[in-house]
Amino acid sequence: MPLLDPENWQSHNLAGGEYAVTEPATGDPLGTVTLASAEDVTAAAGAARAAQAEWARAPHFVRAAVLRKAGDLFTAHADELRDWIVRESGSIPGKADFELHVAAQECYEAAALASRPAGQVLPSEAARLSYTRRIPVGVVGVISPFNAPLILSIRSVAPALALGNGVVLKPDPRTAVCGGLALAAVFAEAGLPEGLLQVLPGGPEAGQALVADPRVPVISFTGSTAAGRAVGEAAGRHLKRVHLELGGNSALIVLEDADIDAVISTAAWGSFFHQGQICMTTGRHLVHASLYEEYIERLAAKADSLAVGDPHREHVHLGPIIDDAQLAKIHGLVESSTARGAKLAAGGTHDRLFYRPTVLAGVDDSTPAYAEEVFGPVAPVRSFSTVDEAAALASDGPYGLSLGIVTRDTARGLDLAERVPTGIVHINDQTVNDEAVAPFGGIAASGTGARFGGEANLEAFTDLRWTTVRGDVAGYPF
Repeated sequence: MPLLDPENWQSHNLAGGEYAVTEPATGDPLGTVTLASAEDVTAAAGAARAAQAEWARAPHFVRAAVLRKAGDLFTAHADELRDWIVRESGSIPGKADFELHVAAQECYEAAALASRPAGQVLPSEAARLSYTRRIPVGVVGVISPFNAPLILSIRSVAPALALGNGVVLKPDPRTAVCGGLALAAVFAEAGLPEGLLQVLPGGPEAGQALVADPRVPVISFTGSTAAGRAVGEAAGRHLKRVHLELGGNSALIVLEDADIDAVISTAAWGSFFHQGQICMTTGRHLVHASLYEEYIERLAAKADSLAVGDPHREHVHLGPIIDDAQLAKIHGLVESSTARGAKLAAGGTHDRLFYRPTVLAGVDDSTPAYAEEVFGPVAPVRSFSTVDEAAALASDGPYGLSLGIVTRDTARGLDLAERVPTGIVHINDQTVNDEAVAPFGGIAASGTGARFGGEANLEAFTDLRWTTVRGDVAGYPF
């Protein structure tokens, strides 16, 4: 029996209007969802708060069992969910499988959170028991984007629920099914009590209402840096804790001793995976001058060899860009870059939403596609002569999300990594990596640090309470 039923997506309880779910590869309709208004968000926050009190008191093994069951269901319904991820977000099947794998692992890791030690016994100057205990924050607001919709929703939803919270999830309307309704269906089948998870696809008005609602003390936002600044500013006015996972313009540094035969596949994956629509995408290739010309030639040849098309009906390496607006942004950055002197070594063309993987040579600080986050399949390549220059180039710019370094000397790679401010480092790998057990997050304009994954989830979705206990009432001088 299918997990998802399009007939049930039009809710008469929501007032934000109907939204057509479309397939980017074809423009064909996949279904219709009802969007949430600000008033709907207010009602959902109240319902989640009402359900949360009993859930927080549930034994840890009860919460863990629901999360484990949810993980099993992502695997059990993989064929159906894969199809939705491919068609709704434009993912190739392999990327969809990766999302499903991570979603299951996020649930299993979250299940383990439920039984983690909840606090510490502290020494005290007085004759009393003194201890700390982690308690649920109450209701967590999650705002997730279109590019890896399942992962970027579940990585906050699962740990927040496991730790005793309710959740209001606002997925991007463009991926309302695989980023929202799929989670609602999975957790309902897993036995999550009704009301705890509220899924409300919506636009900016719904997001603003979620950030402002006083019953939602923690906001987990993943999206662009510009939008994240607005969310952080609004949350700050309400004295809320906000976790921001934002944009990036991550560098891949290729030192002179790198294996050029091995590095090209790594480099292409870093820039072209999911059409470059990943926050960790390799946005800057910094290549030692001795390898630069060969690197350009071989990366361009690799780009030209990749198939671009409909991932649901063809075997391709890249699918469509999510929509016309994003395509226009990508192509505009490429055109403005070539107008300023960058050389188009590969790509730079598109057919409808299918953008060819693009390699730009001769870039510098003034090249828009090098200086800015493109969020598309574009690989600007720049040369350097010394390690000091490489460190300076990689450190330049407002972002600090991920860094890749390719070298045969791993100690040298680790030393170089210490010189570049970033939240994530991969030696002899490209910049796009994710595991449920690992902390994830960037610094500076890339976000507010490692707030997801492993132990980081405990701090993200609980408050630390100090408690003391005496056998008799304390006496004081007056």
